Amino acid sequence: GEAEAIALAIELKANWTLLGEREGRKLAKSLGLNVTGILGILLRAKQLGELESLQPIIDELINKAGFRIAPELLAQILT
Repeated sequence: GEAEAIALAIELKANWTLLGEREGRKLAKSLGLNVTGILGILLRAKQLGELESLQPIIDELINKAGFRIAPELLAQILT
């Protein structure tokens, strides 16, 4: 999935590429792509007032999609 997303971003000359895996993000950045992850998207939506709270969404990601996040990072994001 990551390789296809990177290839498509290059082909489309995308402004941003959404990638979840660390290695994929690293490769995309080395190719000159602007990269963000799901947390970047959620934080931006919160800043723009499009989300009232991040906690319920992150809880769903963890419980339903197997999303993993370090407790320290989670605490930092939620404050």
